[in-house]
This record gives sequence, structure tokens and C-alpha cells, in this order.
Amino acid sequence: MECVTKYWLAVASKDHVKSGITQGIAQTCHGKAAPLKRMKKGDFVIYYSSKQTLGRPEKCQQFTALGKVLDDEVYQYQASEGFCPSRRNIEFLDSSDISILPLIEELEFILNKKSWGYPFRFGFFEINKHDFDLISSQMLQHQYA
Repeated sequence: MECVTKYWLAVASKDHVKSGITQGIAQTCHGKAAPLKRMKKGDFVIYYSSKQTLGRPEKCQQFTALGKVLDDEVYQYQASEGFCPSRRNIEFLDSSDISILPLIEELEFILNKKSWGYPFRFGFFEINKHDFDLISSQMLQHQYA
């Protein structure tokens, strides 16, 4: 049976993404397990951050992390009293944060270019290889520029 690599886009504030990079984990949709269970070992995930900080108005509008799923385990972590989010182990690549604005016209998952933010409301979704390659090449190119 052939394993097909899938490409995922997760949405979280930049401060949460950077914390996840430090810990080597993915967490999305307020700690729900279901989105994380869709990912398989070897898949890739890109994080998009519409905001700099959760609950604050400062816009970010950047892709802020790029990583590869390390294993098939979804596990829970006691983050605080009453909050036990589900997580995945991720190997994050050295990459630069890049603005979404110059890429909107070329991204196929954005069907309505005028309402380009709409798809991100889902919090987690699959993207095609074209969109992954477009975003990841920019994130990696800027890292070594």
C-alpha cells in the first residue's frame, strides 16, 4: 500500500505557533483531537497566523511555521487545570515567516480572492501540493537569502 503525502494548513496565533515550535508539537482547533488524527506520519503542516497574539487585535497575516509529522501518535497533554489539549509531534524546519498577501492570487485553496481570509475560519484543512510548494518554497527561500 502506497503512502501518499498530504499537506495541511493549521491556523493559530503567532505566539501560540512559536510556542509549539519550541515544544516540537502541533495543536490546533482549541486542542481538539479530530483534526490531528487526519494527519499521518510523513505529512507536512504549515501554520498560518492571522493574529500576532490570541485575543488581541494586532494582525499578523503570515505563514509562521513549516513542519513534518514525526509519528502517528495523537496524545493529550495537561496544559493547565481543566485544559488537556491533543497534540502531535512535529519536526519543524528552519523557515522564515512570510506574508500571505503576495501569494493570494496564486493560492488555489483561496477561491474568492476578495474574501481571501474565509478558508482560515475552518482552523485546519488539507491543501494541494501546488499550494504547499508555493508557500514552503517562499518560507525556505527567505531563510537562506
